[in-house]
Amino acid sequence: MEFPKTKNLMVHEITDDAQIIIGPGLKILKIGEEYLPFLSETQLLEKFPHVTVDMGAVKFMCKGANVMRPGIKGHSEFEKEKIVCIIEESQRKVLAVGKSIISSSELDSIEKGEVVKNMHYISDKFWEIGKTIHS
Repeated sequence: MEFPKTKNLMVHEITDDAQIIIGPGLKILKIGEEYLPFLSETQLLEKFPHVTVDMGAVKFMCKGANVMRPGIKGHSEFEKEKIVCIIEESQRKVLAVGKSIISSSELDSIEKGEVVKNMHYISDKFWEIGKTIHS
């Protein structure tokens, strides 16, 4: 993930290996070595590839479940081990952000199995803490 050039970044330690990084017009979640767009950052989220899940998968995504092949209704192109947004099919809202376990071309050739590791989702601890942090 490329950061915009800005001098006014603030880092908020959430856990030993997680931080929320904020700046003018920017909120990013860092977990370990992974930088993820924060779920409130709509314009940033739109720059990432996505998978669209059916409504039956929504409650599981919002509890941290990984994305399984049977729940996927559509997707854009993405490579293995890349950041992917998880979108619900009715309102087309981003529910979660994760890291792809397989590529989109592999996804087209399977019927079951994990596709995206869920790393940040609506209602997780980062979401709740992030709502209280402002630049």
